[in-house]
Amino acid sequence: MNSTLIQMTLIMVCGAGWRFAKPAGLSAEHTRQVLTTVVYYLLLPAMVLEVLWTADIGLHSFQYTLLGVGSIVFAMFCLWLVGALFKFEDRRLGAMILAAAFPNVTYLGLPVLEQTFGSWARSVVIQMDLFATSPLLFTAGVMVARHYGEDTAEKPKSLWLFFNAPPFWAAAVAVILNINGLVAPVWFSGVLQKLSASVVPLMLFSLGLALSWKTVTVRNMPYVIPVIAIKMALMPLFAMLLARHLPIAFEYQAAAVLDLSMPSMVLGIVFCDRYRLDSALYAMAVTITTAISLITLPFWHSMLMNSINR
Repeated sequence: MNSTLIQMTLIMVCGAGWRFAKPAGLSAEHTRQVLTTVVYYLLLPAMVLEVLWTADIGLHSFQYTLLGVGSIVFAMFCLWLVGALFKFEDRRLGAMILAAAFPNVTYLGLPVLEQTFGSWARSVVIQMDLFATSPLLFTAGVMVARHYGEDTAEKPKSLWLFFNAPPFWAAAVAVILNINGLVAPVWFSGVLQKLSASVVPLMLFSLGLALSWKTVTVRNMPYVIPVIAIKMALMPLFAMLLARHLPIAFEYQAAAVLDLSMPSMVLGIVFCDRYRLDSALYAMAVTITTAISLITLPFWHSMLMNSINR
């Protein structure tokens, strides 16, 4: 785990260094937008298709949904209680709930789990994302953002329109092909594998581009502390306890729980901007939880491995 995190960190540092150097005059924001667009519309769908086409999809996929949804709802409830107790401003509370509840299961979870457990962990990450995290983000997450923020659109979009996205379409096609027992041609599998191989480094580099220590301010620290406590401690602990009550193989439990132990997802900043939540606070939460994850992820990995070996 430590060796994996060192590798991941160095790639993210390259992204962070780009923010300062701006090679060819390309800013971090512009570069990240281009890279994430390529990943979202081409490379990630290719990986989803490759993995889910041959994955063992069954009842355990529903169990990943229960584990992911249960853990995220738990974190949302905990942060809502803290907000109700301290009477946080709506714009801040909405950003805090998103930051505390939704982990970076794909952009950081995918490289960490694949390097730590092996290539089989990619299936866990993708199923956790497509069957739990993303559906909840585009429904409950959007409702939270709308409730605590402002809807700037003239006509609010239907929540279901968010699922009209390449990764979801790729997942639907892959599941259909998987269920019907169709085998991919060798040449097509080779194309998917080559596209998939570039996902991890580009995701990590893009994450480095998104991190900025300029967002870290003393004024926002009292609001970030509850996010850290819930996101990096209470939520993984709850996920580990919940996983023990689900009939998932121990090694798959460990991978799923570690995926839910990831820091705050970068995508949430889009919802903060869209619904006028406190974007600076959310960006600070992403930066700090990502830095702290270098300590907490090895800790949770050790706890999970000790639990399996008992």
